[in-house]
Amino acid sequence: MRAWMIFFVLGFVVRVSAQEMMELTRIKQGVKSRRVSSWDRSGDNHDNIGLIKKGERRTIFEVKGAGIINHIWITMGPAPHVLSRNDIIIRMYWDGNDYPSVESPIGPFFGQGWNESYLFTSAPLAATPDNGQGLVSYFAMPFGQGARIEIENQASGEIRPFYFYVDYVAMKQLPAHTGRFHAWYNRQLTMPVDSVENEHWMFGANRSNKNGRGNYIIADVKGKGHFAGVNYYVHSPTPYWYGEGDDMIFIDGDTVPTLSGTGTEDYFNTSWGAPRAAYCTPYFGYAKVNGDIGFLGKTHIYRFNIADPIYFDKSLRFTIEHGSNNVLTLDLASVAYWYQDKASRIPAIPGVEGRQPKRMIGPVDIHRWRDAWRKQKGGDPKLWGN
Repeated sequence: MRAWMIFFVLGFVVRVSAQEMMELTRIKQGVKSRRVSSWDRSGDNHDNIGLIKKGERRTIFEVKGAGIINHIWITMGPAPHVLSRNDIIIRMYWDGNDYPSVESPIGPFFGQGWNESYLFTSAPLAATPDNGQGLVSYFAMPFGQGARIEIENQASGEIRPFYFYVDYVAMKQLPAHTGRFHAWYNRQLTMPVDSVENEHWMFGANRSNKNGRGNYIIADVKGKGHFAGVNYYVHSPTPYWYGEGDDMIFIDGDTVPTLSGTGTEDYFNTSWGAPRAAYCTPYFGYAKVNGDIGFLGKTHIYRFNIADPIYFDKSLRFTIEHGSNNVLTLDLASVAYWYQDKASRIPAIPGVEGRQPKRMIGPVDIHRWRDAWRKQKGGDPKLWGN
């Protein structure tokens, strides 16, 4: 039986195996700790890179040779309500490639959806005090022939200031079969397959969905590797439950799901809908819940397949339904994380306009809907709404 040590961290239990603890005692050979940061080279305390102008691309990290990034920390100003983190792009290039293997808005990459700011804690990623503005990664990011990290300011104003650490270990060469880290942002406003939002058979029978046609795409990967997790951002325009959509994962070209799920909350390890308050564990949870009427509003769910990677030899197509059999209009966004045997090109991400969050639905909208419904039913002022 495997021995475990238990630690209580930020309100949840972290399991660390005795084997992993023993690994800390091992003296490594041929590796050296290195850091690139925004420290003030003059010796003063202006430890940031000043400003990044609107439209500017800035390389913050560039090294040659082999190594593994093991920690990133970033914070910037002005605050998110002034400068949208949805419009600041982070890209990572491995092994001298001129194309990125990581590309995402910086907020969603680190677990901050829709340009909102809130606390988020998981094993590989975190958004820390003050109010989620410290952006942290502990994902291992190997490179064999150099690495580069770039920030692009696509927002409407300047980034001022910008602080960062990138910690890594340098080595002569990577161990055999070391994968390369990838991450990709997607966003889509989904539509019901037949224009009827027919959740829970409210308006009759649903069409069947056996092949995943019309599903939301979390990852579409060509090559060999393993899937490591997703930050999933759901904005629902109605109070009705959005999570009956099944995860359907296609491996190595299968035309029917290799892995079939039973509901959105089931893949994310919860049950019977979303919790009413944030719930975070190292590998899964709800970092943000709407706290509104029913399931109206914004929910950030995450699941990291670190203890249970999803392996593929030729391809992986990770999809999820938007409501039962794709019957709901939802504003969905996600950042998928995976490793491949070589640094590969990822699909393009949506542009600035394609990333703009939808406005929140509130009581005024619901009252207008009720007024339209009453008029449709003859205008009787006693209509209750059932």
